[in-house]
Amino acid sequence: MNLKKVKKSFYTFFLILLFLVCPSVFSQSSASKVNSDLKNKKPEQNFMSTISHNSADVELNLDLSKYPDDINFWSDYPNAELAYVIAKRMTDEELYSQILMFGWAGAEPSDLLNSWVLERGLGSVKVFGWNTDNTFLVAKSIAALQKKAQTRRFKIPLFVATDQEGGWIRHVKGSTSITPGNLSIGAGGYPIDSYWSAYYICREIAALGINLNFAPTVDLFTDQKSTIIGTRSFGEDPQKAGLLGVAFAAGSMDAGIIPTAKHFPGHGDTDNDSHVYLPSIQADLETFENRELVPFKFLINADIPAIMSGHLSFPKIRENGEPASLSEFFLQEILRKQLGYKGLIITDDMMMNGDTLYAGSLKNAFRMAIDAGNDIVISSTTAQLDEPLWTSNLERIKTNPEFRAKVERAARRVIEIKLNYFKNSEAAPLYPDVNKIAELVPDREGQKFFFDQACRSITFYKADGYPFVPSENKKVLLAGSEPSFFSGMKKYYPSTADVRISYNIGPNETQYWIDNIPAVAYNCDTIFICVWDKNSYKIAESLKPLKAQGKKIVVFSIMSPVLSFNLDWADTVLFGYSYSPFSLEAMAAVISGQVNPEGVLPITIPKK
Repeated sequence: MNLKKVKKSFYTFFLILLFLVCPSVFSQSSASKVNSDLKNKKPEQNFMSTISHNSADVELNLDLSKYPDDINFWSDYPNAELAYVIAKRMTDEELYSQILMFGWAGAEPSDLLNSWVLERGLGSVKVFGWNTDNTFLVAKSIAALQKKAQTRRFKIPLFVATDQEGGWIRHVKGSTSITPGNLSIGAGGYPIDSYWSAYYICREIAALGINLNFAPTVDLFTDQKSTIIGTRSFGEDPQKAGLLGVAFAAGSMDAGIIPTAKHFPGHGDTDNDSHVYLPSIQADLETFENRELVPFKFLINADIPAIMSGHLSFPKIRENGEPASLSEFFLQEILRKQLGYKGLIITDDMMMNGDTLYAGSLKNAFRMAIDAGNDIVISSTTAQLDEPLWTSNLERIKTNPEFRAKVERAARRVIEIKLNYFKNSEAAPLYPDVNKIAELVPDREGQKFFFDQACRSITFYKADGYPFVPSENKKVLLAGSEPSFFSGMKKYYPSTADVRISYNIGPNETQYWIDNIPAVAYNCDTIFICVWDKNSYKIAESLKPLKAQGKKIVVFSIMSPVLSFNLDWADTVLFGYSYSPFSLEAMAAVISGQVNPEGVLPITIPKK
């Protein structure tokens, strides 16, 4: 990786300086060359501050008659002034449309979504996993949508968003990199790894014309039963999550992508999924301020341009149990006033039960989200042109001056931040070049980095007999699901027996392997088995009796390490935190003695 080719932000410099001055904050690693390359780096302009600055809460009182009738997004006026004039000249329909973000079903944008862009001036679209198997088609679709947006009278570009967190949340699929993810970064402990992870992830999606990413995830891994956050977190330490989050945001911006910190005020201390329920987090105010809010304070101080509000209830703080995403208290009193946040507030998907169960209907949820102070409201599906979430709230805009003022203020903030972003030379291309996709995705520099980063993260939970060197005529069994596990291990152990288990394993297949794998393993001397969920854990447990027969058992924990805490009866347990090919290859390199493991478990092992 040639670091000199890439611009480093002020925040990267700051974080590396912090690391050099306070190395005890992070684990030690072989990233010394990276640190030395940046040690003398001078601070540069803060791109995040440039983007996040806006004047939406200030009444400018400009004389609109002094501006030409054909003024538009690309007119040559100061951004705050231009955003004000455009917002004041917008119809109610245009104002409301500007603060909406819709996804679409299928590989290409639907006729309905195109209608929202062409006829109503939709402000933003969201790319989901079901849209992205064909990377080239994603880029073509985005370019087509942006061209349609430019036919509107104000020529306001679209925010095109996605969830490309790294790790297992990777909505843009196709040829993009499957990266180790946040918990792997947390185990390594280096802000510079977080920076470069974000940089390469975002450089890939920027090539497709995506300009807004719902990452970093700075929820804390404090509830170890959680499956909705888990490895998406940097770990349980609030300050470390904040520092790694800032580095991730800086890398995103340097790649031309607007980062979004989520899920405010923190989704980590619950095992309930806000897609299905309204999670209730039992944190009191003191715990809330000293734990959940800390990572967001770091990011707000770093001028994060966008924060996503979560469908999360904190009954010890708000007795009515209102979700933070629909709460004026959480978004205005805490986020805006107490924490001083000035950027965009974007809801989590409003099609989730976490908000609609409380609001009673989708139209009510949209209204409450706007009342609470969100600037962009998301629906993962494209609304019909006459759906109540549109008709009901548009009528409210026309009849309720206070509500209209909130919509106008949100639209003005969106427009000004768009102006700050799209009129900056660092922005992702408005019209991606399809002919360059194969060259840019996956990112060639990123491939080596992701492997190196994965190596720095690998953590031993137990290490009896490491490194593993098979004796002549000793048989090795590999049991797992991911092709990279088998290919990575066969680089070092070419003669193995293989047991291929389905990744999305059901109860019947689980029972089959519980009944049969001990017999297969009996004929081998060493068994390497991957654990990634409760069913694969049960299969690993079925091997325990073989220990008494002199068999060596090695566990590769490739997702949440929590599942493998009870596998300490095995000879060796290795945490990789991810099913990424880079992580699996790094685990193989570690167990064979090619790489020294340096990761530190970023969560606490519970007492038995």
